[in-house]
Amino acid sequence: MTRLLAAVWLLLTLVAGPVQAHDLRPAYLAITESAPDVYSVLWKAPAMGELRLAIYPRLPQSAVEAAPRESVFLDDAYVERWTVRDPTGFAGQTIAIDGLPASRTDVLVRIERLSGETSTTRLTSDRPSFEVPSSTGLVQVAATYLGLGVEHILSGVDHLLFVLALLILVRGWKRVGLTVTAFTVAHSITLAAATLGFVHVPGPPVEAAIALSIALVAVEIVNSTNGRESLTARLPWLVAFAFGLLHGFGFAGALSEVGLPGHAIPVALLFFNLGVELGQLLFIAVVMTLFVILRRIWLARVRPEANWSAAWPRLAAAYCIGGVASFWLVERVSSFWA
Repeated sequence: MTRLLAAVWLLLTLVAGPVQAHDLRPAYLAITESAPDVYSVLWKAPAMGELRLAIYPRLPQSAVEAAPRESVFLDDAYVERWTVRDPTGFAGQTIAIDGLPASRTDVLVRIERLSGETSTTRLTSDRPSFEVPSSTGLVQVAATYLGLGVEHILSGVDHLLFVLALLILVRGWKRVGLTVTAFTVAHSITLAAATLGFVHVPGPPVEAAIALSIALVAVEIVNSTNGRESLTARLPWLVAFAFGLLHGFGFAGALSEVGLPGHAIPVALLFFNLGVELGQLLFIAVVMTLFVILRRIWLARVRPEANWSAAWPRLAAAYCIGGVASFWLVERVSSFWA
């Protein structure tokens, strides 16, 4: 059994490297009106080294380039900047992303006007273009940020891994509900505080601390399975609340990349948070359903006298989760000096 756990831990540690913990990984197109009829354009496409994803923004023909383009490969993205003039203000015009139908990524398009009004749209392979509205209604803002919240939590491997660890650690539906609620309330508080500018915490330390929180819960799973109860096992909701405050800063970091519409900040923030909760509840429902199915299979196929071995799935899960989290921790701490 020890060899099996070690092998699984090594395998997951090796594959964890390329996983970006809660990187949304869409392309990003930002069009900002810097002067009347003058717009600064920022284009970011996913890249690996100097190989970039073959997708390209196509602006309306009325948008004429007013300055040469500047481009650079930065981290895991290809970044391009240029300036255009468009007397129409893009209203009623079509913006498209060439090559998007053949890709597996999404594109976030953000348009900010001098008035402070901001519109954000998510383009997908099924919807590679859209018509720029003359103004952005609250319903569109709500729908866009709700989708962004769901997408973020479901692509945030580290946040999901933390929730999974809590579900393995906590026994009983009532305690699970209380623990998840505490985690939700906590990260909602820091998400709002950080996004609105009341609190600022540097991203890299937050990322490292999130990895550490996952590793600590994994250790608690092992201790609990071996009969060594701790504060985390006795009061999981308290620990979930404390670590939830930390994870909220991670959510805020992702939201800051997209930005909030100046005319509807409360609506956008509320629905992004609701999207995060919706995605989290979906993940929990799937995990709990799998737990029930696996438990029934286990009880149906394993002899009653062999129940002493039922602890090994919890231990295997704890070592796998802890191994991946430890890898992230080392990787993120080492990036402080990169």
